[in-house]
Amino acid sequence: MTDVHPIGTGRDGREAASRLARWLGLAATPTFAIMAVLTAVISGGPADMLCSAGHGLSPGGMVPMYLLMSAFHSAAWLRLISGWRWGGG
Repeated sequence: MTDVHPIGTGRDGREAASRLARWLGLAATPTFAIMAVLTAVISGGPADMLCSAGHGLSPGGMVPMYLLMSAFHSAAWLRLISGWRWGGG
């Protein structure tokens, strides 16, 4: 009897999803860091009047939020660096 799976749910689909999740995890940290820099550099325009949190470097502003998000998503990079350092895959 053959094992029938919907498209994309077999072993190959799970491996592809796992690989994609790893790449998305790696993409999050630099994306949020770039957003923090761009927000700090470009802030103060007319769009900031529309957003109550657009106060640049204030504690409730967007820059600290993006920096925190970048730090929280850095685990994927730490795992990658740890694997390189200790000879893992």
